[in-house]
Formats: sequence, structure tokens, C-alpha cells
Amino acid sequence: MKSLRFALLPAVLAITGCKSIPPPTPLNQLNAQQTHGHAVFQAHCQACHNDRTNIPLAGPALAGIFKKEYLDSGAAATDERVAATVLRGRNMMPAQAGTIDQQELDDLLAYLHTL
Repeated sequence: MKSLRFALLPAVLAITGCKSIPPPTPLNQLNAQQTHGHAVFQAHCQACHNDRTNIPLAGPALAGIFKKEYLDSGAAATDERVAATVLRGRNMMPAQAGTIDQQELDDLLAYLHTL
């Protein structure tokens, strides 16, 4: 019976779409915009979100956020949906529209694409 379970494991993983997400781009390999986005993340996001691990804090971990088809909310993982969440907030996440400008948002999105 055990051998049957182990034989079925690859099929179950294939059906459920279990796949690993590539690791984030190393910080020393970020371009200037992505580096500034990392600074924006540290100033506005890191208290509630991990960026380089899959361990959630008060909010979901953001590692691989754009490497998945959907966000944890079920919305499509697009710049538009992520930007809307950042600017307007969602559930317990406060809106950031009054605290970051468009350039910071663009840089933050560029950084999130490296995760």
C-alpha cells in the first residue's frame, strides 16, 4: 500500500499544479529602479509582508507574487491589480495612496517583479 501511495505522488503533484517558484533576484543584482523599489518596500511594506521568504506576517508573503497566475485574493497577478491594492488597500491593509507617489509605486512594482 505504501508503494502505491509513493507511485501516485508524482501524478497528484502534476494534477494539483505543485511547482516551485524560482528564488528572488539577489539584491546585489537589482537595477537602480528595482533597488529604489526595495527601499520603498522596506519603508512601507516590510512591517506586514515578507518579500524574500514564503513566511506570512500580518499580510501574505510576497515572494513570487508575479510568478503566480493569481494573487492570494484570487485576483489576477497583474501590475494593475497589485497597484490598486497598494493604493486603495484591502481588508486589513491600509491604503498607501497618500504616502507614496507614482514613481515610488512604479519602482515598488519593478522590485516586486524580482521576487
